[in-house]
Amino acid sequence: MALPSVVVLPLLIVVAAGVYYIYNEVIHFMSQSIVRNKVVVITDAVSGLGTECAHLFHKGGARLILCGNTWDKLESLYDQLTNDSDPSQYNPVSPQTFAPKLVIVDFSDMDSMEDVVSEVVDCYGCVDVLVSNSSMKLKAPVQSVSLEMDRNIMDMNYFGPSTLAKGIIPTMISRRSGHIVLVNSIQGRLAVPFRSSYAASKHAVQAFFDCLRAEVKEYGIEVSTISHTFINASEPPSEEGPAPKTNAVAAFIRSQLVHGLSPSVLANEIMQTVNRKRKEVVLAHPIPRVALYLRSLFPSFLFAVLAAGAKDSVLNEQMQ
Repeated sequence: MALPSVVVLPLLIVVAAGVYYIYNEVIHFMSQSIVRNKVVVITDAVSGLGTECAHLFHKGGARLILCGNTWDKLESLYDQLTNDSDPSQYNPVSPQTFAPKLVIVDFSDMDSMEDVVSEVVDCYGCVDVLVSNSSMKLKAPVQSVSLEMDRNIMDMNYFGPSTLAKGIIPTMISRRSGHIVLVNSIQGRLAVPFRSSYAASKHAVQAFFDCLRAEVKEYGIEVSTISHTFINASEPPSEEGPAPKTNAVAAFIRSQLVHGLSPSVLANEIMQTVNRKRKEVVLAHPIPRVALYLRSLFPSFLFAVLAAGAKDSVLNEQMQ
C-alpha cells in the first residue's frame, strides 16, 4: 500500500536526520580512535577552548601535554581530567601512563622558549600533534598602540607559536610523521580597523604556517590552519522574569552580528581536522566570508566600506 503523499516529506526528513546523526557519531568515534595513544600538545590549555580540547583529546585516549602560564589553573585542569576519566583506560601496570603532563609556557618570555621546547619533547620523547592555541587580542587605534605593546602581541601570536613549532619539528621529521594545527583568526586573512597589531600578528603567523606546510610535506608532516571568528567565552546569562518583546527581524540581525563560536564547537572542529588532515578550515558566518571574497575580487569597495565603518565608530565615541 502506497504511503500518503503528506507523510512522505516528514518521513524523508526523519530518515535524513537519522543518517546525519549516525554519520556524525561514526566520524566522532573515528576521530577519537585516531588520537588514541598519540602525544598531543595543547598550548593555552587553561583557556575555554584549550580546556575543551583537553577534555576531548583526553577522552579519546591521547597522551596530553598541557601548556599554560599559570600552574594553579593547569593543576585544576589536571584534576578535572583525572577525576572525570574512565579508570579502565589506564594501564594497570603504570597508572600514570595516560595522566596529562603539565608544562609552564609563557610566550611573553621568549628567552625561556629553548628550555620550554626541551621540557615538552622530554615528556614522551616525541610529539604527534601540536595544537597551537595561544592568542592575545587588542582593540585600539593605531596611533595609541605603543611599540612595546606591538612587540608583546607579536611574541604571543607569532614568535611564540612559530618558535615552539620549529623546536618540535625535528622530532617529527625524524619519525616522518606529525600534525601541527594552528588555531588562528579570520583576521589572519582579513584586517579590520582598530585591530592593526592583532591582525598583523595573525597575518604573520598564517604566512609562517603556510610556508611550513609546503616545506615539511615531504616528511609526512601535516600542517593545518583554522581561521575562525571570535569565540564566545561563555553562554549568555539567562534573564529572570518575562523577556521583553522585540522585533523578530531586528533580533535576528542582532544575533547574527554578535554570534561567535562556542569553545566546544571549535574543539570538535580541531579534532575533525586532525582526523581528516584538512589543510585549511574557515569557520565564519556569511558576512565575514563575503568580506573575504570582496578582499580578493573588489578590494577598493571593501576598503571604502571599512573606512566608512571606522569613521562611524570614531564619531560614535566622540558623541558619547
